[in-house]
Amino acid sequence: MEKNILILGGGFAGIEAAIQLKKEGFKNITIVSDRDYMYIYPISIWIPVHDVEFKDVTIHLSELAKVHGFEWVLDEVVQIKAKEKRVVCKTREFDDFDYLIVAIGAGKVKHEGIENTLSICGKPEESLKIRDKIDELVEKGSGKIAMGFGGNPKESSAVRGGPAFEVLFNVHNYLKKKGVRQNFELTFFAPMEKPGARMGPQALKMMDLFFKKLDIKKHFGKKIKRFEKDGIIFEDESRLESDFTMFIPANAGHSVFKNSDLPLTEAGFIKVNDYCEVEALENVYAIGDSANIEGPDWRAKQGHIAEVMARNTANNIALKEGMKTGKPKGYKEHLNILCVMDSGDGAAFVYRDDKRGMMIPMPLIGHWLKKGWGWYFKNSKLGKIPRLPGL
Repeated sequence: MEKNILILGGGFAGIEAAIQLKKEGFKNITIVSDRDYMYIYPISIWIPVHDVEFKDVTIHLSELAKVHGFEWVLDEVVQIKAKEKRVVCKTREFDDFDYLIVAIGAGKVKHEGIENTLSICGKPEESLKIRDKIDELVEKGSGKIAMGFGGNPKESSAVRGGPAFEVLFNVHNYLKKKGVRQNFELTFFAPMEKPGARMGPQALKMMDLFFKKLDIKKHFGKKIKRFEKDGIIFEDESRLESDFTMFIPANAGHSVFKNSDLPLTEAGFIKVNDYCEVEALENVYAIGDSANIEGPDWRAKQGHIAEVMARNTANNIALKEGMKTGKPKGYKEHLNILCVMDSGDGAAFVYRDDKRGMMIPMPLIGHWLKKGWGWYFKNSKLGKIPRLPGL
């Protein structure tokens, strides 16, 4: 009897799970997503500086479904009743599945005045609004721009700092190309004393050199009290003036989870074991940003970890169904930080695991390496080129 598998979410984790489940031999796979496209967040950093268009950062789910043979439904998940094997969406309900994979991502830590900011890691449309704000200031000829990220005291892995660094460095490079950089004050801010510390001590020193070299001011170590239209107020009532503020809030548990019967951590993420099985629930898995990730303090939720969790889940379900032999696979042994941090005119290779942390500058070639990854990601997902093992 064919098994029905329902995947909630059409992002990195959900799409990879569908692709791998098909490779394992499953036929009845359905993805539910509130967007009709997959959004490639790592390369969206170039939208604000006109280096790519919005369409370049998306893959339509209809294309992916056609290539890989899964079904997809455009709808928004409202409630997950895992014990009843029922998922409630805005326009319909699902209750005919044998396995459930939750991959709808995460929510955001709430900040007063957050409506006065935009985030490159928020809704995809915000990337276009960031571009518009930058364009307005370039047309004006001068301004103060503040960019930063926040933390979640209840969950250290929920921080997204890398894209904030990347967008600011790209904006610096963009303003330089426009010949107006000297008229702008750029500031990077974060509530922690050493933002980026999870990348390791070498990376911290190199980031400091970047800031000095590019004349980017720093505002670290003060908790954010609120955001205003023209600045940021910190806990000591000090103020950072800003004509435009980009801020990436830390992740928190998705709002849907609060209205569901899933076991949650204090921060609101779904409790899973090493094999991505949801605690105390049969045939229910959680992967990507939806799941709680255990490990060292420096651990971070990244796209490649989400895809590892997706591949492992497909493998483990196939084992459970007797479709293959072998051992269940866990995500913990794959925990590391891995990224190419782009600056628009170069990049730096960042790697961190239990043994070492390093940051290697890659002038010019690094930028094109990340560009190449974007091309590879889209085309390999669409089956136009072979997928490299582990990438």
